[in-house]
Amino acid sequence: MLRTEQRTTSWKLIGPGIVVAATGVGAGDMVASLVAGEKFGYALLWAVVLGCIVKIALAEAAGRWHLATEQTIFDGWRSMGVWTFAFFGPYIVIWGFVYGASAMSATALPLAALFPSVPLWVFAILAGISGLVFVWFNQYAVFEKVMTALVGVMFVTVVGLAVYIGPDFGALAAGLVPSSPDESLFNTLGLIGGVGGTITMAAYGFWVNAKGWRNAAWIRMMRLDNRVAYITTGVFVVAMLIVGAEMLSAGRVALAEGSEGLVSLADVLEERFGRIVSVVFLIGFFSAAYTSIIGVWHGVSLMFADFVGNIRGKANRPVEERETSWEFRAYLLWLTFPPMLLLAVGKPVQLVIAYGVLGSAFMPFLAFTLMWLLNSQRTPQEWRNGIVSNVGLTIAGGLFLVLCANEILGRLGVT
Repeated sequence: MLRTEQRTTSWKLIGPGIVVAATGVGAGDMVASLVAGEKFGYALLWAVVLGCIVKIALAEAAGRWHLATEQTIFDGWRSMGVWTFAFFGPYIVIWGFVYGASAMSATALPLAALFPSVPLWVFAILAGISGLVFVWFNQYAVFEKVMTALVGVMFVTVVGLAVYIGPDFGALAAGLVPSSPDESLFNTLGLIGGVGGTITMAAYGFWVNAKGWRNAAWIRMMRLDNRVAYITTGVFVVAMLIVGAEMLSAGRVALAEGSEGLVSLADVLEERFGRIVSVVFLIGFFSAAYTSIIGVWHGVSLMFADFVGNIRGKANRPVEERETSWEFRAYLLWLTFPPMLLLAVGKPVQLVIAYGVLGSAFMPFLAFTLMWLLNSQRTPQEWRNGIVSNVGLTIAGGLFLVLCANEILGRLGVT
C-alpha cells in the first residue's frame, strides 16, 4: 500500500477518543478510584497514570489497524482463524445481557437519590429505553456531540469537587512514585486495568471510521485524539482518588459496596458541605453512568453489526449503513429489553460466572490479537508496531491476564 499523505491535526476534530474513554469510565471505575483513595490515600496515583498509558497503547493500536489497513478488527480476527469468532460470539451475547442490567441500574442510582419517591427500577427502565431511542434515531455526529457534553458535565462536577475539597499536593506528588502498600496488589491492578477499559476499547476503530477517518492519512489525528481523551480520563480518575483520600480516608468513612458507594459519598458530601454540593456530585455521577449506556448502545451495536456482517459475507459496509442495519438494531433491543428481566429477578449465578470469565478474558484477547495483527504482513510495513507499541501491548496483555486469572478464581470461589 502506498504511503498516504497525512492530514493536518486539529484540536477541533477531537471526538472519537472522548467517546471511547467516556464510555469505558462508568460507576465501577469511580468506585474503584474512591476505594483506592479511601484505603491507601494517594499511594496508588502512579497506577492511574500507568493505566492511562496502557489504554492509550491499546486504543491507538485498534485505531491504527482500522486506518492503516482500511479494514475492521473483525476482518483481522477472521484472518486469524475461526477460533476468534467462536470466542467473540458467545461473549458479546452474554456480555450484553448482563451489562445492560448493570448499566441501567448504575444510571438509576443517582436519579433515585435525587428523587427518592420514585422507585429505582423505574429510572433503570427509563435509562435503558431513552438510550435505545436516542441511538436508534441518531447517527454518529449527534451522538458524539451529546457524549462530549456529558463528558463536560462529569469532568467539571467531579474535578471541581476535588478542587473544592482541596488535595494534599505534597502527597499527590509522592503518589507518582511507584509503591505497593500492604494488601494493595489487586486494588493496584484494578486501577491500572480499569481506567476506561472494556469491550468499548475495540469499538474505538469503528468510531474513528464513523468520524470520517477512513485511511492512514488520519493516523496522526487519531493519535492526538486518543492521547487527549485518556489524559482527560486520567484527570477524572485522579479527581475521584483525591475525593476518596480527602473525604473518606481522612474521615474514616467506609463506602457501601458497588455503585451504591457513590450514593453513600453523596450523603457524606451533604453532611459536610450541604445539599448543593451533593446534588452537583450526583449530576456528575449520572453523566458518567449515562455515557456508558449510550456509548455501549451505539459502539457495541456497531461491533455486533460488523461481526454478523462478516459471518454473512457483508464485511466493510459503510458505518452509516451499519447504523441502520437490522443487526445493529437487533443488538440495541438485546441490550435494552431482556436485561430488564435481571432487574426484577436478579442475576443467575451461572450467568454471572460466564459473564465474569468471558469479560475478563476479552482484554488480553484484544491486546494479544492486536499485537499479532500489527506485527504481521496484514499491516502495511510503515504502520506496523514499533518497540514502544509492542512493549505497551505486552504490558497490557500481561496485566489483563493476571486480572483475568484473579477474576476467574474469584468467580469460582477459590480466592
